[in-house]
Amino acid sequence: MANETNGSHYRGVILDVDGTLLDSNAAHVEAWVEALNENGFEVTADDIWPLVGMGGDNLLPAAVGIDKESAEGKKISERRGEIYKSQLPHLKAFPGVRDLLTRMRDEGLKRVVATSSPKEEVGKALELAEVTDLVEETVSASDAGKSKPDPDTVATAVERSGLPPGELVMLGDTPYDIEAAGKAGVRTIALRSGNFPDDKLKGALAVYDDAADLLARYDSSPLGGSGR
Repeated sequence: MANETNGSHYRGVILDVDGTLLDSNAAHVEAWVEALNENGFEVTADDIWPLVGMGGDNLLPAAVGIDKESAEGKKISERRGEIYKSQLPHLKAFPGVRDLLTRMRDEGLKRVVATSSPKEEVGKALELAEVTDLVEETVSASDAGKSKPDPDTVATAVERSGLPPGELVMLGDTPYDIEAAGKAGVRTIALRSGNFPDDKLKGALAVYDDAADLLARYDSSPLGGSGR
């Protein structure tokens, strides 16, 4: 059951991609585990899952104490990218994603992506999620300073939206979306589709199972009163 909150009239939505629009979190975990194992680090999926939603600049230090910009960090990150890209063609959008973004468009909401993924992966992810034409701006880890949970990507998305933070809401699936958005002055609607339990999504305006659940409850959600 969703935790529903009737909110004010938002004018835009900042969209996470992985785990929110595209069912890709497991693929990211697998890519990090394989890349790290190949480079001599004994980590498991259980070690990496709690860090999903961070970009490599934050995940590598948290997981194995390595700076992404070090020679070793660059080697691991490059290998992770190769592994993940090989899995990308097999990934799919969550049910209801295109219909949800279409509803947002029809309600006059601006739609801006803010993701911790590198730019070269984002275009393909949006294509696979079948929402490229429904996104107006895209901010990746390549376009800002530090990745989530630092606020840089969300703050850049706010800037590109042309709207004040209070008129925007984030749609995300990890505690790092909530934290990054909060630091940028933006509240978050959280989805369980990223495989985080509700106690890790504390601080969200509302929590829904996935995009389809939010769409089904749209009128009573924080998006429900959105004006054109």
